[in-house]
Amino acid sequence: MATESPAATRQRREQLRAFLRSRRARLTPGDVGMAGGGAGRRRTPGLRREEVAVLAGVGVSWYTWLEQGRDINVSGEVLDAIGRALRLSEPERAHLYLLAGLNPPRAGATHGAAVTPELRHLLDAWMPRPAMLRDRYWNLLLVNDAARELFGYADADRNCLVTFFTSPRYRAMQVEWESAAPSVVAAYRACVAHDPGDPGFSRVVDELSVVSEEFAELWARHDVSGQAQTVKAVRHPEAGELFFDTTPLAVVDHPDWYLELFNPRPGTGTAERLARLPPLRLAAPA
Repeated sequence: MATESPAATRQRREQLRAFLRSRRARLTPGDVGMAGGGAGRRRTPGLRREEVAVLAGVGVSWYTWLEQGRDINVSGEVLDAIGRALRLSEPERAHLYLLAGLNPPRAGATHGAAVTPELRHLLDAWMPRPAMLRDRYWNLLLVNDAARELFGYADADRNCLVTFFTSPRYRAMQVEWESAAPSVVAAYRACVAHDPGDPGFSRVVDELSVVSEEFAELWARHDVSGQAQTVKAVRHPEAGELFFDTTPLAVVDHPDWYLELFNPRPGTGTAERLARLPPLRLAAPA
């Protein structure tokens, strides 16, 4: 974590002390499968410090020092053990990491989770502007009709990166495909760097390297860049050249999902050309 002031450190440790005490207080020995005395024989509600220490497999003194906010070394493994002992939720676990002075781990992935009706409605409501939802591997979870029509996505397309390098229709509609390709691959490498051992990333890279020499060559450069707002330029057979400001947004309750919204770039005439397309094709939903 970034260097913090002494005052900030004191405040963080005070919050750590209060947080751990409150999590202990809400549990009883019976909640965690321990035999314990009746509630009437306890001066304070909840688990005792020594009981948390036993459940987490740490020393009683060490846990006491942690709860007191002392300056001690902590590790992610020990914090995870304490989190399990206290039955912490995913947000509470991340909060414990932050209060202990560590960067929290990535939240659990949402593989196989269904796209919510709210997200579907958002993509539909964004019409006639393009929008799509993807996961951390750039797999396409949802694409609205405008993105299909204007960017060249087909029903069979499953991954943004794979489509970028293997779909002739998609490639033909990109105004500056060659100049964009290096930055696209560099952005994907930045995503892979967060979890280099994740087989989901390896699967995409390995399979695409076999079918696309262009991707394999760019991947071998080891260039890296962050994902940011960009301009997407496409060539539509009826509307002509269109320019969109691209805004990627993380989905808060699905941390490995990303919503990409495309807005006509001002001063390019894109909005006006979109308006002249057949209304039934790109009409906004009622």
